Amino acid sequence: MNHTKKRKLHACLCLCTALFCALRLSADVVETANGARIVGKITKIHGGVVTLDTDYAGEINVKQVLVTKITTDHPVSVRFADGSGIVGVITSPAADKLRISGTGKWIESPVGNVSATWAAGQEDPDVVALRRKWSFEAAADVTGRSGTNTSLGTSYEFRAKLLGPLDALQYYTAYNRQETDGALSADQFKAGIDYADNFAAATSWYARDEAGFDHVNDISLYDVAASGLGYDFIKQKDQTFTGRAGLSYRYDEYSTEDTPALSSLGADFELAYLLRTKRWQVSDTIAFVPAFEDLGNYIITHEFAFEIPISKSLWKLSTGVTNNYNSRPVGGVDKLDTLYFTRLVLSWGEAK
Repeated sequence: MNHTKKRKLHACLCLCTALFCALRLSADVVETANGARIVGKITKIHGGVVTLDTDYAGEINVKQVLVTKITTDHPVSVRFADGSGIVGVITSPAADKLRISGTGKWIESPVGNVSATWAAGQEDPDVVALRRKWSFEAAADVTGRSGTNTSLGTSYEFRAKLLGPLDALQYYTAYNRQETDGALSADQFKAGIDYADNFAAATSWYARDEAGFDHVNDISLYDVAASGLGYDFIKQKDQTFTGRAGLSYRYDEYSTEDTPALSSLGADFELAYLLRTKRWQVSDTIAFVPAFEDLGNYIITHEFAFEIPISKSLWKLSTGVTNNYNSRPVGGVDKLDTLYFTRLVLSWGEAK
């Protein structure tokens, strides 16, 4: 190999090395007022928070008011507080000053004047936040026992939720069948719809309807429809506590011919609590529906559930208890019906 070829090869290697190092070193940088320098990829600025994806700590959120400098190595979409926008690379020529350089123009702005940023070509996070999102859950379990007593139980649940920033719609259905020593001890089915609309910060109106049957308790058909107002005593991202109060209509049709059907207006009172962490979730709901025709005739439904994710998959394990209390049962059955459950739950969809 002659000297000229060696020099060309050396130059090519140096260029490749420089390009490789540049690619390795290229990254977004966020600097704060206290001197912190965070290196990663800025995924968005939204709601007063700068979000970065880092190799060393995963996703990091920094309050925008603490940020003094931002530098990106790629074009991003930027929207300012006055609604104007530009697509370009962000640099910081001085503290609390950003320069966004686009095609043929550039804009300088204080950090606090930036309302939102997102990857070029992607959707505005405000548009995404306003969009309703679906989520789904399907659960099933089979239990059995042999020995002194023989029992076999099967149950399933399915729930679909459409969540928006100000409203929530959900459909649900569930079936439970239990046999003990060859005798049917539970045969229950229900399907329902529930809608809530937050017309104020903590106040909402709701409407719901649930129908089904409970053959062991001689209920061939029941329907409970209710509507009223709700109030969020706690309304946070991972914790909610909501109370509801309204009017209801209750209809019960019984299998026994000598028992007249119940058809009555009534009240509706509900409480629902949810606490969610990265490792588990707890939910607790209770509803009380008395009939105006006879205030001593009422039903109480209650469910407590504890859920933990299985690895990082879509599967969860749910365990808990449901209680159904009927103050005026027919057919000589107990007033209180309690079911303990442990279920595998498959969750999927956009909403979290």
